[in-house]
Amino acid sequence: MRFFEEAASRQRAEGYEINIEIYDAATSQRTQNEQVAEMIQNGCDILCVNLVDRTAPTEIIDSAKRKDIPVIFFNRELVEEDLLQWNRLYYVGADATESGVMQGELAAEDILGACTDGISAYDKNRDGAIQYIVLEGEAGHQDAIVRSEYCVNTLIAAGVRVDKLGYAIGNWNRAEAQTKMTRLYQELGDSIELIFANNDDMALGAIDTYREQGVPSARRPLIYGIDGTKVGRAAVRDGTMAGTVYNDARGQAEQMFALCFRLGIGEELGDLPLRDGKYIRLPYEKIRMNNVEEYE
Repeated sequence: MRFFEEAASRQRAEGYEINIEIYDAATSQRTQNEQVAEMIQNGCDILCVNLVDRTAPTEIIDSAKRKDIPVIFFNRELVEEDLLQWNRLYYVGADATESGVMQGELAAEDILGACTDGISAYDKNRDGAIQYIVLEGEAGHQDAIVRSEYCVNTLIAAGVRVDKLGYAIGNWNRAEAQTKMTRLYQELGDSIELIFANNDDMALGAIDTYREQGVPSARRPLIYGIDGTKVGRAAVRDGTMAGTVYNDARGQAEQMFALCFRLGIGEELGDLPLRDGKYIRLPYEKIRMNNVEEYE
């Protein structure tokens, strides 16, 4: 939201009157529907909605359509059929599949790049397979589901044998991920050779567990995040996180604002990077220690 406000302030400097109202639905779709109804009643021109439940956008879409108010969805991508309900519905974000694929590629490059006589240095028990766990972001969240699936599928497709030891829901939160990871470590110990986390904060929670347990770096598993946050990049730089996948939050916010601005003043959208007239997607990028400085 800070990036969105920065973009708005630049247009205010040009003499445009721009008011931004922020609502928090506190994980309740019913509350969000009521908030949208209130915003429409108050005369908003454009709605930007991070759906609580990506499968339940109909009430919001119908309410906006009755008043001819365009809706830009972000973060949780609704299903394509719902986005096609009306020609003034849009989505700004990234392709979650791509983030999962890149995370799997990072792991495959490290594991296969450390092979001697067909056994990777990261295969600590030398059984020919990599034992892994997944820290998932949120139950039912599309990005979490896709990231968890594609990171593993990509690793397998690269020729790495894997065994899943377990998983935990960390709700994108560092402290919660640390709690769940501590339980997994107490149960599984050093048999964990790889951790895929759906975001950097949960990867950092896993790192916190190993630090708190006094496990030296040489005995820790490979740990990968997604998002390329400032703290995530710092962990990559110091070598405690093997890699992350950069999600351009600033770019997404600025593109969302650009779309809002054009819709608000009635300008054509032709020069915006819209796909199929509906989607603006920014690409992910892989971050390792050797290129992390490029994202500072």
